[in-house]
Amino acid sequence: MTMTIDSPRSQTPAKKRTNWEKWGWVYMRVSGVLLVVLVFGHLFSNLMIGDGVHAIDFGFVGGKLSNPFWMVWDTLLLWLALIHGANGMRTIVNDYVSRPGLAKAFKVALFLSAALLILLGTFVIYTLDPCPAGADPSLVASFCATR
Repeated sequence: MTMTIDSPRSQTPAKKRTNWEKWGWVYMRVSGVLLVVLVFGHLFSNLMIGDGVHAIDFGFVGGKLSNPFWMVWDTLLLWLALIHGANGMRTIVNDYVSRPGLAKAFKVALFLSAALLILLGTFVIYTLDPCPAGADPSLVASFCATR
């Protein structure tokens, strides 16, 4: 008669862990492709249509950010670019900073700065008043009623 002893590993199911490095790698590729489209669309609409760079002023920006399409476009551009850049910097920290405490401090600083810029940028995109009270009518968007 043969007796077998079960190992403790065979009795507990394997825990599934998320491979963050793999998903960071995938994110960099997908966001890179999307960013190329978003950046060139942004540059084309700002520089090639209309009077080009000479037309960019507060009124132009206010007019663009009063359109929900451009609000979403600029929000995607902001979020993807900042997260993409922060993830790239995190990779550089992982590769070149050998002291664990310093690496952690850099990563925390990266996370906090990216989060702050995302919050502030999103706040500006969705709360910018393109027709501020008392503004010079020549500087505000053309659709604003002069007050």
